[in-house]
Amino acid sequence: MQINSFEAYQQAYKHSVENPEEFWAGIADNFLWKKKWDKVLSWNFSEPNVKWFEGAKLNITENCLDRHLAEHGDTPAIIWEPNDPEKDPITLTYKILHVQVCRFANVLKKNGVKKGDRICIYMPMVPELAVAVLACARIGAVHSVIFGGFSAQSIADRINDAKCKLVITADGSFRGNKQIQLKEVIDDALIGCPTVEKVIVLTNTRTPVSMIKGRDIWWEDEVKLVDANCPAEEMDAEDMLFILYTSGSTGKPKGVVHTVGGYMVYAGYTFTNVFNYQPDEVFFCTADIGWITGHSYIVYGPLSQGATTLMFEGIPTYPDASRMWQIVEKHKVNILYTAPTAIRSLMSFGTEPIQGHDLSSLRVLGSVGEPINEEAWHWYNEEIGKDNCPIVDTWWQTENGGIMISPIAFVTPTKPSYATLPLPGIQPVLVDEAGNEIEGNGVSGNLCIKFPWPGILRTTYGDHERCKLTYFSTYKDMYFTGDGCMRDQDGYYKITGRVDDVINVSGHRIGTAEVENAINMHSGVVESAVVGFPHDVKGQGIYAFVIFGNSQHDEDLNKRDILQTVTRVIGAIAKPDKILFVSGLPKTRSGKIMRRILRKIAEGETSNLGDTSTLLDPAVVEEIVEGAAKLR
Repeated sequence: MQINSFEAYQQAYKHSVENPEEFWAGIADNFLWKKKWDKVLSWNFSEPNVKWFEGAKLNITENCLDRHLAEHGDTPAIIWEPNDPEKDPITLTYKILHVQVCRFANVLKKNGVKKGDRICIYMPMVPELAVAVLACARIGAVHSVIFGGFSAQSIADRINDAKCKLVITADGSFRGNKQIQLKEVIDDALIGCPTVEKVIVLTNTRTPVSMIKGRDIWWEDEVKLVDANCPAEEMDAEDMLFILYTSGSTGKPKGVVHTVGGYMVYAGYTFTNVFNYQPDEVFFCTADIGWITGHSYIVYGPLSQGATTLMFEGIPTYPDASRMWQIVEKHKVNILYTAPTAIRSLMSFGTEPIQGHDLSSLRVLGSVGEPINEEAWHWYNEEIGKDNCPIVDTWWQTENGGIMISPIAFVTPTKPSYATLPLPGIQPVLVDEAGNEIEGNGVSGNLCIKFPWPGILRTTYGDHERCKLTYFSTYKDMYFTGDGCMRDQDGYYKITGRVDDVINVSGHRIGTAEVENAINMHSGVVESAVVGFPHDVKGQGIYAFVIFGNSQHDEDLNKRDILQTVTRVIGAIAKPDKILFVSGLPKTRSGKIMRRILRKIAEGETSNLGDTSTLLDPAVVEEIVEGAAKLR
């Protein structure tokens, strides 16, 4: 299953394109199935309708846990590094993890959870988060993990969309020098969530919390009431495994649905290949399990391959900027997979925090979440990899389930800031606005995929039409990624950024409509428009142009109020970096806001704004340009 030379990659790629069903059946044979499939693939992108390994029966947790017990039961499955460096790390072997998962799965069953029920998980980055995820999968419940930075309103929207029956949370979480009151946020969210029957609360920060009789129960109490014998529920390959909400270009978050069989095969296959994982190595992915990267490359991908995965509760700069390198040294990390935002942030501290830390265990470096800029790539390569570790600059999305375009470590020659070549099974095409394929090299276009892969999303929860409109209707018979892309003379792919109204902030996709809706909730705001702009650390920042009702207002106070409103409605992650108060917005005569013009102003490119004479009020553009110049 592991590709170890460029020739082997070319052969595997050729096989995967010429005979995809035979290729993926061969890969799937490396996993444990209760019953093999009747048909490898049936698909049609116009519906869209994609099914992999139809008729097959399995449970993903048997692949992640049970099958490793005989030979690797004492191998560390999860190493947990706490936020506080003074606290001891915790190691869960495959045996221990198996026991904890089975026990907690029985807690869920005891509390009325059945196959197909949706479970909301809003937890800190502690081992119990991975246990909760796997316990859901063990009994066939569908998990919906929500990142710990989202607001009560955002959580309520997601719980109600999925009609969750039970919530798993903790009293609070530690993040750097901050404590976040998770249970309090959940209490606020649940005021408007009629489908939730029970809340299981883990003790983590020992913060006082309100426990509601009949609804709220303690994790620690519940696990004492059950045993650790929990046979895995038999699942169909196309049964739902999880829902993960992602921002779209409309304000309403969409629940991306992944199914058991195809997702498992794709996450496991990409993990073992892209990172060239070797037995007993320590794999450190710095993402949060609330994002797809954490699902695929902290939990399911590594565990399906019997790997050791490191989970970190804190942030890379706490208590200081040497923390990541301390962790690498302490746990002898072999593979480090992090985001360009983290790399740029650590770069800003210079090389002093790296001094005195032994990074010689590192063998492979990875980057995820957004394209990595050349300066950060070189710093990562020279200062962290010591020119000795291949960097796998991985491109993929929540909807893809796993890495799509990426170098394979020690196999693909790399090029700074390029995602390089598609993995076996991935058939990318570049198209123009009309959907015509752009052939050859040295070209740019919109990135589409013309053939399904096992990890492709199956639908958006409760709204299949939205899935069709968002991903499959822009270009006929293709999955549209929403990204622009360039293919160079060598056939290497370089992602150039979103082409829709989505901003990539620190690797997290945030819909402009979502932020605008939140700003517009402020009582003094008449209208707003939000665009992305280049940001030294985050990659993209959020720039808000706001029309305020009262022209004689206190700008500083109202900026603070708007930031507070956005934090309350979405979460701190979506706070604008710049707010410019304006008297009007550039609109066409039909009332459409010309975000293209605002984007250029935000980027400081004011000399080439195009023809503004057709706007409803061309003078407003000059006013905005002047205001933006002062804000710089």
